[in-house]
Amino acid sequence: MTELPRKAVARTARLAALPIGYAGRSAIGFGKRIGGKPADAVMSEIQQRTAEQLFRTLGELKGGAMKFGQMLSVMEAAFPEELAGPYREQLTRLQDAAPPMPTATVREILARDLGADWKERLVWLDGGPTAAASIGQVHRGRWVDDREVAVKVQYPGAGEALRSDLRQLSRLARTIGPLVPGVELKPLIEELQARAQDELDYDLEADAQRAFAAAFRDDPDIVVPDVVDVGPTTLVTEWLDSPASLAAVIADGSQAERDHYGELFVRFLFSGPARTGMLHADPHPGNYRVLADGRLGVLDFGAVARLPENGLPEAMGRLLRVAADEDQDELVEGLRREGFIKDRIKVDPEQLLAYLGPFVEPTKVERFQFSREWMRAQAARMNDPRDPVNLVGLKLNLPPSYLLIHRTWLAGLGVLCQLECEAPFRQILTESLPGFAGAS
Repeated sequence: MTELPRKAVARTARLAALPIGYAGRSAIGFGKRIGGKPADAVMSEIQQRTAEQLFRTLGELKGGAMKFGQMLSVMEAAFPEELAGPYREQLTRLQDAAPPMPTATVREILARDLGADWKERLVWLDGGPTAAASIGQVHRGRWVDDREVAVKVQYPGAGEALRSDLRQLSRLARTIGPLVPGVELKPLIEELQARAQDELDYDLEADAQRAFAAAFRDDPDIVVPDVVDVGPTTLVTEWLDSPASLAAVIADGSQAERDHYGELFVRFLFSGPARTGMLHADPHPGNYRVLADGRLGVLDFGAVARLPENGLPEAMGRLLRVAADEDQDELVEGLRREGFIKDRIKVDPEQLLAYLGPFVEPTKVERFQFSREWMRAQAARMNDPRDPVNLVGLKLNLPPSYLLIHRTWLAGLGVLCQLECEAPFRQILTESLPGFAGAS
């Protein structure tokens, strides 16, 4: 395969077939239950086959389809308990790998992007990719100065496929919804659409990665590879020697490893904005690499929020601390001042605090134990139309400047719950989140 499956009609047909396949399996399952097969066994079989079809299709199409699947993979911890097994196995495959494109195509792209003399600088290139993801794949190489490098090459047709997939997924959001109960799909797809163009711009990504690499160059715990060269659809960076990603720790890590890397993950997310003025906004586990010496490597700076205040908003930390201290009146007034609660909208303070539970609870103790069970309970409560807390979300407004911050925080919580780690979350916020330490 020399490029992504790119004909819009063919891609649309495969995406549209997902809810149809689910409906067909459900009908067959109903027949099996009538025939005497246990309901639990039938449902397990339907979920297994649905998960396999859904994430196989998303992975094979790459583009926006796979990007959507990767975002879902971060939210897996919020899925209902009965989906945890079959969906977790399929989702985690999307965090680390996808089918590759041929080396011949890679060489054509390198010649076009880096010039006909590219082999004089990139003196060796591995024939096969070391990683392949939604819009590009990575090869290992050696630069002329003997540095080992990672060569990321964008798939031909990636931009067209990304935008086309996301338009189609947006139209299908309601019908695909039953395939992943417990997760509201439309906001996730809208978020991907909003940042799609930035992810295709490798010059923009290179600028962000250079800034993060400089900011963390002397950090004892975090490693960001520096940029070596860049072209329109090619990005060459220093090689990061890593045996596995954070996905491997999620799957097989000891509790000590989970706690260690979970803490480093949180520290990076919250210290990055103060150091660079940017937020790394794609926290799925495949972008975080485990190093042999215990440090955490960070990759993929295509999805970055450039923060208008050159850091996370001071009001964000201040309001979070007010919520942790359960100062209900100040919380409501503070959210109103920041535009989260519009004029003439009334919100019950107690229900508001309950609604903010996923963000506030980890800040109220010295060390918080993240878990899938905790995340599922939060998601179930907030998605239950019978629970008054569910109505609070309908009354709140999310200012545009907080949109990507909000999504990244939720995704980060998802990763921490997949890790099932214990972390000094309150201490990290005190050190790195403006306004949190001084608002009590």
